[in-house]
Amino acid sequence: MSANTWLATGNFFTTYKQEQRTFLTSLDRTFFTFFLVILFGWPLIFELGNKNMLVIDNILIAIVAVMGLNLVTGFAGLISIGHAAFVGIGAYTLASFSRTLGDSHVLITHFWPVMIILSGVMGAVFGAIVGLPALRLKHLYLAIATLSFQMIFEWTIQFFTFFNQGQTIYIGRVAWLTGQVGRKDHYLFWYFIILTIVVLLGFGIRNIMKTRYGRSLVAVRDNDRAADAMGMNPGLTKVYAFALAGFFAGVAGALHAYVYRGVGFESFTLHESIGYLAMAIVGGLGTLNGSFWGPVAIKFLDLQVESLAEISGQYLPSGMNIATALKPLTFGLVIVLFLMFEPRGIANWWRITKSYTKLWPFRY
Repeated sequence: MSANTWLATGNFFTTYKQEQRTFLTSLDRTFFTFFLVILFGWPLIFELGNKNMLVIDNILIAIVAVMGLNLVTGFAGLISIGHAAFVGIGAYTLASFSRTLGDSHVLITHFWPVMIILSGVMGAVFGAIVGLPALRLKHLYLAIATLSFQMIFEWTIQFFTFFNQGQTIYIGRVAWLTGQVGRKDHYLFWYFIILTIVVLLGFGIRNIMKTRYGRSLVAVRDNDRAADAMGMNPGLTKVYAFALAGFFAGVAGALHAYVYRGVGFESFTLHESIGYLAMAIVGGLGTLNGSFWGPVAIKFLDLQVESLAEISGQYLPSGMNIATALKPLTFGLVIVLFLMFEPRGIANWWRITKSYTKLWPFRY
């Protein structure tokens, strides 16, 4: 690789340390830093209402969840149809403390970083347990096993009185250095927190995929028998993938509970699991940036469908609920079109765009 990282014209590595760099050139690092400054700085310049900030917070939470799903389905090649249940595990871990200690207990309101990590750990534990069938099952059979966990989770939440039978369990407002976060700044506060978590987890995934543990996920996905012959343990690698995905989902669940200041059953149903899977497919399975593109695209599509339904409702008879039919139609159509014409997702568009905009003009 060129000694001048600003004028690099090719990815020619002479040491493993060079290959493991997070940014290949100084220009890449500069662009990324500038992008982060924009993400953290724009709310201080442009003020948005609570409704719009809630939409952005939801997108960031979905990004955290899809990161975990991409690890287990994209990188490890294991189909999971119960990812919303893992998100629910994280949310109901926080809700359990709220039911036991009170929704305004100091552990929930002041030690919320600890609670978020604990929720992630609980998600990882259940992820490892659900991943145990991966020792014997593959493909469709493993997908059915994860679907069974989703059904068991829904039944448990709906019928256990401790979980309020699926009704809302309230979470108190958190406190910061300046005191309790008020209603006016609630969604803005969590925007900065969730964005920080997204950046940290994104770097975590990027670094993991450069280690033997990340490479083992890809090796098992491509050919588990070849991975076994190379000294890897395919079974433990699959369980590890589910545990890692469960941790990300648990963190997303805790963030969801804090943002909404409550936990309800309807946010963790099978429909949500399918939604997460669709985000991963549309964004691009097996790619880190696909975990960002997918949630943004699907959430934006939902907003546009809602706007279209409202406009159409002004001209159609009041008895016709077009939103009920339009949402599933567009949702399914987008997934089918991506599977047919762009199975590698929006991440492939990003890859092509970058290849056309490389500087110094012969990067390769």
